[in-house]
Amino acid sequence: MSPASPPPAVPAPASAVSVVGIGADGWAGLPGTARAVLLDAEVLIGGERQLRLLPPECAGRRVSWPSPLRPAVRGLLAAHTGRRTAVLASGDPMFYGIGRALTEELGAGALRVLPHPSSVSYACARLGWPVEDTETVTLVGRPTARLAAALYDGRRLLVLSADAATPAAVAALLRDHGFGPSRMRVLEQLGGTAEDCLDGTADTWEHPPGDPLNVIAVDCRRDRDTLRLGSVPGLPDEAYEHDGQLTKRHVRAATLAVLAPAPGELLWDIGGGSGSIAAEWMRAHPSCRAVTVERDPVRARRITRNADRLGVPGLRVVTGRAPDALAGLPVPDAVFIGGGLTAPGLLDTCWDALSPGGRLVANTVTLESEALLADRYRRLGGDLVRLAVAHAVPVGGFTGWRQAMPVTQWSVRKPVAEPQDTAPADPSPGPSPAPATTHAPGDDR
Repeated sequence: MSPASPPPAVPAPASAVSVVGIGADGWAGLPGTARAVLLDAEVLIGGERQLRLLPPECAGRRVSWPSPLRPAVRGLLAAHTGRRTAVLASGDPMFYGIGRALTEELGAGALRVLPHPSSVSYACARLGWPVEDTETVTLVGRPTARLAAALYDGRRLLVLSADAATPAAVAALLRDHGFGPSRMRVLEQLGGTAEDCLDGTADTWEHPPGDPLNVIAVDCRRDRDTLRLGSVPGLPDEAYEHDGQLTKRHVRAATLAVLAPAPGELLWDIGGGSGSIAAEWMRAHPSCRAVTVERDPVRARRITRNADRLGVPGLRVVTGRAPDALAGLPVPDAVFIGGGLTAPGLLDTCWDALSPGGRLVANTVTLESEALLADRYRRLGGDLVRLAVAHAVPVGGFTGWRQAMPVTQWSVRKPVAEPQDTAPADPSPGPSPAPATTHAPGDDR
C-alpha cells in the first residue's frame, strides 16, 4: 500500500501510547494497522534513524529521544499527555527494546504495542537456525565481557550489536577466551534493501567496521587446549585468578547447591576472596545478581577481573569491612559468609537484612568460627555439616590420600514469619572469638 492511499485510520484509545515496531525496510514493511496509527498520531517519538523512515504523510510532531534515553522517558511522555502519541521502536518493542522502559513507567494497560519481526527472527530465518535453540546476547549498552558466560563448544549465539565496532570486539573476546575457531557472520540491515552478510572466523576476522545496524551470528568452537567450563557450579579452580583465598571447587559446588540461586535473586557474598561464589551464582542465570564485599583492595580488583573473565561483569564489588560495608545494600535473597565470621555483629546484621524465606550459608575452617556456627545452629536450626575432601597424590612409588582442611558449613532458611528467639545465650559457647577480621586465619576463601 503506498503512502498516497493509506488505510482508514485506526486511532489508539485516548489514554494509550502506541508503540510501533519498524524494521530496516521502513514504511514499506509496515502492515496497514501500524501505518494507520502512525498517520493518525499527533506526536511521533523515536530515534532519528527511525523517524527518517517515515513518509511526509505522517504529519505528527517528530521528537527524537535524547541521550541518555531512560531518564528522559517519563518527562518526555508527560509533556505530551492528552495527545495521540506513537513511539517508534526497532523490530519487536518488547525484545530488548523501548517497550520494557515504557511498561515500567506507564504500566502495560497504558500501551498499545504493535510489534514488527525482531532482528533475531530475521537472522534465524536467514541462517536456518531454530529460534528456540538459539541463545541471544545483547551488547547494546552492556559490556562485551558478558558474552563470555554464553561460550560453550557447539553452541549457536546471536549477538545484538551496539554499533559498527561490535563485531571486531566480539572477535577479540572470542580469541581471548580460546574460541578463535568460531565462525562469525555479521548480518547487516536485516530485512532492508541494503541487507548484507560478512563471513569469517574470530581468528582471522579482518573486516573493517560496516553498518551499525547489525546482528552477529556465532558458531562457537573451542580451541582444544582451552580450559573447558561447564554450566553448573564447581568450575575448575584454574578458571580463577587468586592468591589462595578461593573456595575450592568441590566445596564451592556444595555451597552453591544450598544457596540455590534462582532467576532474578540477589546474593550478598561477604569476604569475597576471589569472587568465585558470586561469579558462579550469577552464571546460574543471566538475571541473577550479586554484591561481593571484600576488605582488601587488591583482592577486590582481582574479583572484578575474574567476573569479567567469566562473563558476569555486572557483579558489584564493595571494598570495605563487613558489617559496616553492608549498610545501604539492597535486600538480599541469599547471603554467603566466607570470611570474617568473628567480626562483631556480622551474623546478626546478615540475618536481619535477609528477606523472609531467604537463605544464609556460612563456611569456616577455624574452631573459633565453628563455635559461633554451632551456637546459631542450636538457636535457629538449619543444617550444620562438615565437608571433607581428599585428593589422591603420589606417595613414593604408590598413591595415597591427602586430606584438605575440613570445612564446617551452616545453612539456614529464614522463616517467612520469624519466630521469637527464646533460647538463652550460651555463656561459654567455646573458645574466645578471634580479633575481628574480614578473613579469619585459615578461612578457605
